[in-house]
Amino acid sequence: MIEIKNLTKFYGRNAAVKNLSFTVNDNEILGFLGPNGAGKSTTMNIITGFLPSTSGTVTINGLDISENPPVYLDMKVKEYLKFVAGIKGVKRNERNQQVESAMEKLKIKDVEKRLIRNLSKGYRQRVGFAQALLGDPKYLILDEPTVGLDPNQVIEVRNLIKSLKKDHTIILSSHILAEIQAVCERVVIISHGEIRAVDSI
Repeated sequence: MIEIKNLTKFYGRNAAVKNLSFTVNDNEILGFLGPNGAGKSTTMNIITGFLPSTSGTVTINGLDISENPPVYLDMKVKEYLKFVAGIKGVKRNERNQQVESAMEKLKIKDVEKRLIRNLSKGYRQRVGFAQALLGDPKYLILDEPTVGLDPNQVIEVRNLIKSLKKDHTIILSSHILAEIQAVCERVVIISHGEIRAVDSI
């Protein structure tokens, strides 16, 4: 379970998110819906440990995420994925297979030798999704995972997300209602940094 309690983030005097509290149940796809500027990405960045909160807590499976800072490097796609697999503790003899599998699922095999910074936004999105799958994590935090993808790729990624539900707990943020409706069972609606509703689709 993921628990967000009284999460608040200020930039100077401006509150990007204000006192957010919600939970994500095991093996659930929770939609995090709101217009651009509502505080979705700030919340997702706090949940993943990329940004510190001003106050409040995020616990994943009982562990405080503030104790697990992220690592980002500028590398070629395949070497980056192998590096991430190593950091995640994937056994050495399983790394190559997991990296190849993730690249196949996200259709990024054709760019495996290119630097991530030189990829299009759509390809960078898919590399990020691929690294999230390495190590078969229980929890996946996906911040607008279909942005920059063409319509066929959007359908493929949505189907992939739905297929992951049986083994993963997922938070999916988007400002597109159709995206949330297509894959989620419950939704948290946020506006101006505040929760407006938490309910089933």
